[in-house]
Amino acid sequence: MGKRKRGTHLGQVVDDEDGAVSREPDRIVVSQIRNKHRRSAEYAKLKQEKKLVKQKRLKARDAAEKRAVELGEAPPLRKVPRTIENTRELDETLAHPDDDELYADDAADEFSGHFNLEHTPKLLITSSSWCSIITIKFIAELLRVIPNCHYYKRGSYELKQIVRYAKNREFTSIIVIHDNRKEPNGMLLISLPDGPTAHFRLSSLVLSKQIKGHGKPTKHLPELILNNFTTRLGHRIGRMLASLFPQDPNFRGRRAVTFHNQRDFIFFRHHRYIFETKDIKDVMSKITTEKCSIKDRDSVKVKKPSKQAVISHLQVG
Repeated sequence: MGKRKRGTHLGQVVDDEDGAVSREPDRIVVSQIRNKHRRSAEYAKLKQEKKLVKQKRLKARDAAEKRAVELGEAPPLRKVPRTIENTRELDETLAHPDDDELYADDAADEFSGHFNLEHTPKLLITSSSWCSIITIKFIAELLRVIPNCHYYKRGSYELKQIVRYAKNREFTSIIVIHDNRKEPNGMLLISLPDGPTAHFRLSSLVLSKQIKGHGKPTKHLPELILNNFTTRLGHRIGRMLASLFPQDPNFRGRRAVTFHNQRDFIFFRHHRYIFETKDIKDVMSKITTEKCSIKDRDSVKVKKPSKQAVISHLQVG
């Protein structure tokens, strides 16, 4: 087995047994190129080569699958990519739907009165002592999304004084928006009267006016969708977020508020869907061109010659 000796050039391998010298094609290490323009050019060239190799591999895979289908054989199995979701260890605190202990805890926790329809959610929203314009716009978005929500200017009041004020006026929750460098970066959620309190770090904030073709929200009570809150802690956080919204949504308003938990991040979306009836050709074109389109396969009519389908467009608002 040949070993590289000191003093040999890159690509030159010296065999220790007989002293024979064999050369291999030199490989350029992009990170060792000192010239910036040449380094960028070599990196782009290397990236293009990898892209071509990947395209050839995908074409060969598709051709093998097509050939197997034509011969009536089972196509070769595709490799499953390694992701954080399928490689993470199973959480021992996973909440099961048939867990009697979980139902007992839900019946005695701080949010049981809300889910038993004993009171209506009433929120107080405020900010830090000084807040930027973007934070004010974000609070205005929350006032449009969450029903029965009221904004109070913080001023010089301490948080304890605000909690005492909210308790006396029968508020059920307090939301405090913190900002840093003129951007909102944190949200404090306090459940009244006896807690709990949760702090969320805000990131990747996009207001509705920054979305092209956004819809306009109505005064109807929204539908609430909680997704992937499967652990015991996630179940409690989901109930805390659900306590902000009434439990009797107005489906006629077609509003949907979604909290999606993934990799310890909670993604928030506010949509308004619209049902329309169009020809199947138009439906397929909209599905391929618009990312915010959903096709209901069960609603396709195959008995009539004029085939139609019902789709629902999601308008972010």
